[in-house]
Amino acid sequence: MHATMASATFRTALLLALSAVPALLRAQRPSSADTVALREWDVPWEGTRPRDPAVGSDGRIWFVGQEGNYVARLDPASGKFTRIELDPGTHPHTISVDRDGNAWYTGNRNGMIGMIDAKTGAITRYPMPDLAAKDPHTIAFDNAGDLWFTLQSSNMVGHLARSTGKVRLAKMDTPGSRPYGIVVDAKGRPWFNLFGTNKMGTIDPMSMRVREYPLPDARARGRRIALTSDGSIWYVDYVRGFLGKLDPASGSVREWTMPGGGAALPYAMTVDDNDRLWFVETGRQPNRLVGFDPRDGKFFGATNLGPAAPNTVRHMVFDKKTQSIWFGSDRGTIGRAVVPKGNGRMIGSCRLLSRHLYASRQRQQSPIQGPHLVLRQPRIA
Repeated sequence: MHATMASATFRTALLLALSAVPALLRAQRPSSADTVALREWDVPWEGTRPRDPAVGSDGRIWFVGQEGNYVARLDPASGKFTRIELDPGTHPHTISVDRDGNAWYTGNRNGMIGMIDAKTGAITRYPMPDLAAKDPHTIAFDNAGDLWFTLQSSNMVGHLARSTGKVRLAKMDTPGSRPYGIVVDAKGRPWFNLFGTNKMGTIDPMSMRVREYPLPDARARGRRIALTSDGSIWYVDYVRGFLGKLDPASGSVREWTMPGGGAALPYAMTVDDNDRLWFVETGRQPNRLVGFDPRDGKFFGATNLGPAAPNTVRHMVFDKKTQSIWFGSDRGTIGRAVVPKGNGRMIGSCRLLSRHLYASRQRQQSPIQGPHLVLRQPRIA
């Protein structure tokens, strides 16, 4: 009787464990399909450096013409472009669309942030409160809908409260550190590259106190930045040709050599809804889009962006609705790269699954002797 009960207990534990295997394998499986579908639209205003696109809720693509001093929209369905002229001397660097459909842009040469009203098209201008804050650069929204932005040459990071229009500025601790790319985490903290030095930075939103995280190699120069669902901070090292991950809790750093090696000059960067990182190697012509899956630490999906002509892709964004990456190019195009479908599971959920399976296996351990199935936790790079 005891042997029969033990055998039944073992069979039950085995069946429960086997039922979890498909989910576990899905969590471990790297992306196999690596075909990226590419399309580009020629911007009708030559020599204007179209760049830094953003996706509106209606599917239209906003972008700026940095050298043309304009903001524009592309309707991908019709191919129609609409141009909005800006104040002389603005030279916008970046544009982002908020949850209400308003488009926010940085005046990179006139020290201001501009907002284009989604309903009226009217422009509201927010000048910097300090004359030393001359060059607003890249924008990221926090959960409240407020703006954080970098000021590269001014060596500052700023915060703009939408409700009041108040701008707060934080000076970096390291002179000449050149704040560049920026993201905001789930706790409302901005994280940014310090392109002029081998550091990353963050700011406490309440006190505006700056904290810097040194990278191990003195030559490291992070230029763009991304955030995965587990809270990890990722960056591209423009000088050394590495992809890096910073753990905000410990400050530890892990790096991977890019396919293009030291000549890669990685620039534009984004992350998709499966926590896969994407970046552009600009040290080669044509520029090359490359994917990276943190689950297995492998690069995939290398895709040439246009012909072998002088070009630089500086910034890009991922649109979940269309599974597309949008970018602007120095060749005068707005481009769309439809990325391969992922496994539908983000890194954060993989970690939770891993812990759940491990706990389940511990509860299912039988006191009897004999063969048993061991479930190994997924290795998360």
